[in-house]
Amino acid sequence: MDLFRSGLVSPRLHYFQLVARLGSVRQTAQVLNVAPSSISRVIKGLEDEIGTPLFERVRQRLKLTSAGELLLYHARQSTSELSRAWSEINDLRGLNRGALSVAVVESAARGLIPDALDAFWTKHPLITVDVRVASSQQACDAVADGECDVGIAFDIRVPRTVRRLATASLPVGVVAHPQSRFAGRTELKLFDLSGEQVILSDASLALGLSVNEAINRSIIDLTRRTRTNSIALMGDLARRNLGTALQTRLGVERELADGSLVFVPLRDPKVPPRRLMLLTRGEREMSEAASAFAAVLARAVEDLADR
Repeated sequence: MDLFRSGLVSPRLHYFQLVARLGSVRQTAQVLNVAPSSISRVIKGLEDEIGTPLFERVRQRLKLTSAGELLLYHARQSTSELSRAWSEINDLRGLNRGALSVAVVESAARGLIPDALDAFWTKHPLITVDVRVASSQQACDAVADGECDVGIAFDIRVPRTVRRLATASLPVGVVAHPQSRFAGRTELKLFDLSGEQVILSDASLALGLSVNEAINRSIIDLTRRTRTNSIALMGDLARRNLGTALQTRLGVERELADGSLVFVPLRDPKVPPRRLMLLTRGEREMSEAASAFAAVLARAVEDLADR
């Protein structure tokens, strides 16, 4: 449910929250397809009415002042309550109508979400499900702040305000071309990758931090071909035999099923399995629609753990 388009959230509050999230008037204007001067006038008018600045410029970005942070907190609380009210009103009609929002890491967007939406919409075709691709920390924060009902994240410290509904332990491994020297192996050690041209995820992904730390602690000779924050690009490069990617199998299941990629797990104490978590808001804060979709995702995550 878009509360802004429905008129339940004022344009001033909507613009303010977007500027706070993006840290830029220009980027906000691009998202809204309006002139930057319009955004600036709205923020200036809001600051004049409140009587204090809401933003300060730090290194070419807008950062919230203490007053801005206070307003953003209450704006999010208000938006969350309005969204919950809308969902509960829809719940009065059962699961024929409604809306929910999900924040997930890219690999889950490719690997879990399509099948989950297929199963969910088969039963509830009129429920709107908005999906945001985010980092693990951003997905967790979106649930904690009430911006999203459900999140899927890796290796994150979960705050008390967020409920962990399901988890799966997924090994990191080699994702490679079927003609790779690793094809046919059932498992690998980190030293087996010596001399390999590897495709790594960057530090913006939790995977990148753990893999880079493991490589730095080892004495193997690896050639880094590229580093990226895109799990999809890592898989595509490996499929073209342009290098060997280090990631979990989540997000490349289709390629593994059709034989265009192979996955061999790393059984090495330096590279521990990753913990995938399904996160939701408190049970009382969940609409019937959000709870139903979370249940579908929980089964999908549990199936991953069973594999």
